[in-house]
Amino acid sequence: MQKIKSRVLKWFFLVGLSLVAADRPKLVKVKVNDEITVSIPREWNAMDALDFTQRYPSVRAPLAAYTNLDRTIDFSVNISATQWPDTDVEMAQKFFKASVLSMFDRVDMIREGVHEVNKKKFIFFEFDSRVNGTRQEGFQDPILRYTYIQYLLEPGRALVFSFNCPRREKQDWQETARAMMKSIKVKT
Repeated sequence: MQKIKSRVLKWFFLVGLSLVAADRPKLVKVKVNDEITVSIPREWNAMDALDFTQRYPSVRAPLAAYTNLDRTIDFSVNISATQWPDTDVEMAQKFFKASVLSMFDRVDMIREGVHEVNKKKFIFFEFDSRVNGTRQEGFQDPILRYTYIQYLLEPGRALVFSFNCPRREKQDWQETARAMMKSIKVKT
């Protein structure tokens, strides 16, 4: 009887796991440039420069930016404006964390640290953020987002990989964001 219960539980676990995996979007590898590849959801499109600058004002255009069909969930690859003379990961992690914390009114860190992805050490931050609305800007409600950001330090530059979506969609996209970040390959 115990063996039958054990088999039934295993079967339910495998069926449940396959149903969860079936909900996730299928990822396809895209070439950002000659050095960088990443896997993104198949139905996503590349953002053009105008679309990116309207939604993410920045002095630097991204190397690449992608969005879902509703234009609510984004992934971008950029080069940080900060020049790094070396690859001191611990110092850079503190610097980037301070930068992340200063960009938002509130940050709830989910995970952070340094991990290896395809033989490269990445600094990563996974967090929920809040930007309070102001009447001068026409916003009264806060903007709530889920973000997963990774930095790769190389001599003279830092590559930035950023995924973000509305916090209400976090449960649907968190595992996909993690899978995308684990798929990054950078040749040097």
